[in-house]
Amino acid sequence: MRIAAFLLSVLLFSCSGEPVGKCIVVVQPYEGFSNEKTVSLCSTIESFYHVRTMVLPSRKLYRKAFINVKSPRYRADYIIRAQKKVIPNAASYIVGLTSEDISTTKKEADGTIKMPASKYRDWGVMGLGYCPGNSCVVSDFRLRSKNQKLFFLRLKKVAVHEIGHNLGLPHCPNKSCVMTDAVERIATIDHAALKLCSACDRKIN
Repeated sequence: MRIAAFLLSVLLFSCSGEPVGKCIVVVQPYEGFSNEKTVSLCSTIESFYHVRTMVLPSRKLYRKAFINVKSPRYRADYIIRAQKKVIPNAASYIVGLTSEDISTTKKEADGTIKMPASKYRDWGVMGLGYCPGNSCVVSDFRLRSKNQKLFFLRLKKVAVHEIGHNLGLPHCPNKSCVMTDAVERIATIDHAALKLCSACDRKIN
């Protein structure tokens, strides 16, 4: 309760400088994630989903989320659970932003680890959000490009994709929809538009 009260006392404005409205997405940048990228994503999230955003002070990633199986990474599922504990009462969702590599265990529909297990037990991802849910995390580690315009576009697509899952949107069969499954390929993200298809849009509007 004390944490929530503190957050509400400092988070009075959205990224755009307007008073916080009723529907709020809390944005949690982690150490090393630039203010420029944070502000850009806030603007995108607000305009895309017609919500308000509030930015928490930057903090270190959770030490308990760290894992070093194939390479140094942070478990996305742990971050998601930890973030839920710091959502202010006035907010609806939280999205974490990091430049560190993040991972999860990729599973089949029956809950078993996808084969080969050695590959998918600790699988690097660009973002993770449960459908539905109230917490997600996005990493720009696998989105990097010498083309900064392309880099920012990828980052925006992944952010609205993971928030879309939290809002209840599953993966979409329309390959041009931002909710399409990346199927382990950055090219899929590049092909998709920064836009919901009409079917997905109707589900949340």
